[in-house]
Amino acid sequence: MGKTLRSPGHLALMAALKQARLDAGLTQTELADRLKRPQSFVAKYENGERRVEVVEFVQIVGAIGCDGHAVLNDVVQAEMGA
Repeated sequence: MGKTLRSPGHLALMAALKQARLDAGLTQTELADRLKRPQSFVAKYENGERRVEVVEFVQIVGAIGCDGHAVLNDVVQAEMGA
């Protein structure tokens, strides 16, 4: 289990969170406002420059209004296929 920011699971998480945001019709700035964070916070995890911790994940999917289980399923599938 590596600590790379480019593992299949991490790439899947980045993509799933970005797609969920886009599907919700939110810009990075709008999501950041909901999270009470700077826009760069969203940009950095979407671009793989930073990891998303579990509590942050819960806050992000809550702010987007998406199904966190579906997002995690994408990550699990990517990791299992690796």
